[in-house]
Amino acid sequence: MGRLRVWMVVIAVLVVGACATAPSPEAGPRPLTILVSIDGFRADYLNPTDAPTLSRLAAEGVLAPQGMRPSYPSLTFPNHYTLVTGKRPDHNGIVNNSMDDPALGSFSLGKAEAVTDRRWWDEAEPLWVTAENNGVRSATMFWPGSEAAIHGVRPTRWSKFDHDMPSAQRVDVLLGWLDEPGFRPGFATLYFDAVDTAGHGFAPGAPEVKAAIKDVDSALARLLDGLKARGLEGRVNLVIVADHGMAAVPPGQVIVVDAADPGAVKLVAGGPSGGFNLLPGQEARGEALLLKPHDHMTCWRKADIPKRLAYGTNARVPAIVCMADIGWIVSDTAGVARRTPSAKVTGAHGYDNAAVEMRALFLAWGPSVRSGARVGTFDNVDVYPLLARMIGVTPIKGDGNLPKGVLK
Repeated sequence: MGRLRVWMVVIAVLVVGACATAPSPEAGPRPLTILVSIDGFRADYLNPTDAPTLSRLAAEGVLAPQGMRPSYPSLTFPNHYTLVTGKRPDHNGIVNNSMDDPALGSFSLGKAEAVTDRRWWDEAEPLWVTAENNGVRSATMFWPGSEAAIHGVRPTRWSKFDHDMPSAQRVDVLLGWLDEPGFRPGFATLYFDAVDTAGHGFAPGAPEVKAAIKDVDSALARLLDGLKARGLEGRVNLVIVADHGMAAVPPGQVIVVDAADPGAVKLVAGGPSGGFNLLPGQEARGEALLLKPHDHMTCWRKADIPKRLAYGTNARVPAIVCMADIGWIVSDTAGVARRTPSAKVTGAHGYDNAAVEMRALFLAWGPSVRSGARVGTFDNVDVYPLLARMIGVTPIKGDGNLPKGVLK
């Protein structure tokens, strides 16, 4: 009987311990995590006058006051894919907004047959694919990459990108998905491009940029109201980011690289981060043209790109990469001929990812994150493990680490 009593005590202790560590029924399901991108929202754009909703969320949640570092090149598609894969562009395969691949041809933002071709994206696995494979359903509203069946998997809900869809309507589409009977996503994304579009056309600080910020901020207020009306208050985490910042480009600040020696190189990608391939039989001419000293631009063979940029090993990176100084852009004669001359300051991004002008917004808010906390600047590859922890899936090994000071 003594031995029986001992075993009964042991079993009772184990049962009590299990009850103590098991989630309580009152805790409910894991919160929905919504990743929001405000394309081109520079870290220092945040202020209560233009963005009262964002400022309130930042005060109540976690903010990186000095912003978040994008990956190089600080462009839209590479950094959006970095945010959801935790791999830098050199490792996720989306090395630029414009790319050449010997097997696949050319890729650009407006080329639908490339954007929807999974082979461009299959070098990495975005979080919505990992989520779906682990029984967590996802809904992506206009996130770069979500129009392709990456690794053969699509989000449960997704939408083809429509640049002309108003910010408020984008929110309404996402809220409509949440209203569908039996559909409860654990991970969702929302994308706004109004701030980036205004920044390109009018440069940081312009009234048009401030108006775009107010438009997106109003859409986020609409999202919060919609979540509250659906009984989801206190059950949603928001991670609000930008892919990059924006810098002013004065008129005429264009570096035309092939004017002195036409026919030596092919421009693959222009702008602040120029990429050139050497034409067959013209390699020596092309290298001589590009690798000599330039005003307002530095060029490297892809193997010689500075290690801090973590760029140059992917086969899609062009043979020569040229980084313009802030406020300058790289082009060729054909590109200059196509461009309508501008007499006003405009905006651009794609510059050195260490530049303050490229710093991107980061804030997090919701039941899983700390209240009223501030964190230092970190790399955007760290967002992916944070999101994976929030939605409860094991992240694929990448280039980032869980950022400190965000989660409770």
